[in-house]
Amino acid sequence: MLTRVLTVGLLAGLLAGLLIALLQQATTTPLILAAEVYEKPAEALAADGTAAHRHDGHAAHDGHAAHDGHAAHDGGWKPADGLPRLFYTGIATIATAVGISFLLMAGMLFAGGPIDERRSLAWAIAGFVAAGLAPAAGLAPELPGSAAGDLIGRQVWWVGTAVATAFALWLFLRADNLLARLVAIVVLLAPHAIGAPHPHAFESRVPAELAAQFTALSLVVQALLWAFAGIAVGFLWPRFAPRPAT
Repeated sequence: MLTRVLTVGLLAGLLAGLLIALLQQATTTPLILAAEVYEKPAEALAADGTAAHRHDGHAAHDGHAAHDGHAAHDGGWKPADGLPRLFYTGIATIATAVGISFLLMAGMLFAGGPIDERRSLAWAIAGFVAAGLAPAAGLAPELPGSAAGDLIGRQVWWVGTAVATAFALWLFLRADNLLARLVAIVVLLAPHAIGAPHPHAFESRVPAELAAQFTALSLVVQALLWAFAGIAVGFLWPRFAPRPAT
């Protein structure tokens, strides 16, 4: 059983992750690159000004040095644009897809019953609602340079909302009496009644149209990630069933 779970989880995550990684390159990644221009406009203007006043063959070199200096002062690391960025983004997406695949199998095995494409897709939809749609109602996906509240507070609220939504869906769909379903609705709405942590002032350098497009596309991509992982798990699971002894 363990070998079957590991094999299906890894293969399903790999397939779904590769598809979504390619999709991201045509949807959300260009928006992130466009938003990074607005993240630190002062440095961008300074770099442009330096390059504009250079008329010799060393302009490109000076610009590269300025970029390297900015990266050093930033104290952070990020992959270079192009293939390195595509590679690391793809690895992160595949790892996320593998985690989702294992999560779906764990839930379905715990609940009992057969694992097929239809049932796995239903679980994937519920997973997206709990871990994607419900948290996004309070904390929408954001581009670099967007205003944001306290990081720890946001993470705690996100995890609490995802857990509460998952529990509420489970209780509402499994319960047979009205009281339990009313409790599920209360649990579902509780995180939103508490409210997600937001900054005191909603100030962002990113244009509103760009941010809105990114939010919408991010949710679509996330929904497809869950759906692809669910379909892959449901498709692969029966095919790795142990053969009966002869």
